[in-house]
Amino acid sequence: MAANIIDGKAFAATVREKVAGHVARLKEEHDIIPGLAVVLVGEDPASQVYVRSKGKQTVEVGMNSFEHKMDADTSEADLLAVVDTLNNDPSVHGILVQLPLPGHLNEDLIINSIAPEKDVDGFHISNVGLLGTGQKSMVPCTPLGCLMMLRDYHGSLSGMDAVVIGRSNIVGKPMAQLLLGDSCTVTIAHSRTKDLPDVVRRADIVVAAVGRPEMVPGDWIKEGATVIDVGINRIPAPEKGEGKMKLVGDVDYASCAERAGAITPVPGGVGPMTIACLLANTVTACCRANGLAEPEGLTA
Repeated sequence: MAANIIDGKAFAATVREKVAGHVARLKEEHDIIPGLAVVLVGEDPASQVYVRSKGKQTVEVGMNSFEHKMDADTSEADLLAVVDTLNNDPSVHGILVQLPLPGHLNEDLIINSIAPEKDVDGFHISNVGLLGTGQKSMVPCTPLGCLMMLRDYHGSLSGMDAVVIGRSNIVGKPMAQLLLGDSCTVTIAHSRTKDLPDVVRRADIVVAAVGRPEMVPGDWIKEGATVIDVGINRIPAPEKGEGKMKLVGDVDYASCAERAGAITPVPGGVGPMTIACLLANTVTACCRANGLAEPEGLTA
């Protein structure tokens, strides 16, 4: 059996189209333009590329993009002052402080200084608590993207058995909460779970977010299960030449695709959905700030 490929790149394009439509309506009907502010501290190459991509896509959907680039030796007080300014700026509806931060800065302190209603990454402790208790919150972008793809593929997830491999605050834990919210039976597993292969084999939905390249082999997957691979790992690719690298996920794609009913590739699966959901969260935050109906299909 060959698995259906869940094309995250194409799905993300659809999400961005929906976002652009909502942005256009907000402009036309309410004279409001959603604004996303991204704060980058230091010169981490991967972060710089990511921030550029965010800014480009923000503008492409018609939103205002604000970028604040700060030196790597920026003090905590100076960074907190920038966040405070953005918290109080009515033209800014979403704030994202790009992680990782330089080692001398307290990431938890900085993230929790963002106004929860503008925390479009969904990392603020208030949003974590709201999501965990089933209340309206800002939802982390990567798990939100996974949920959107699962809903699109399956329709209802009610009653399905889901296993999330990985317990991070960014993906694993919020992913489990979202699946619970859609009435799945959810297990959070990890590298120390006893009989991990047997735990995974019973799942109708497997979300792999453990950060280990190709950790999950095909014989862990139940026939017909849906596999969402969140992992992005660089490993040597000798077949491409000496010193060459390639991207792989947390599952062994070839063997898992033989057994799964549907699977996300790496690259081109979950990755493109993260920025698309960041844009969706910014529109959601804008609507909430202005007492307007939330954009349909873009929230959890």
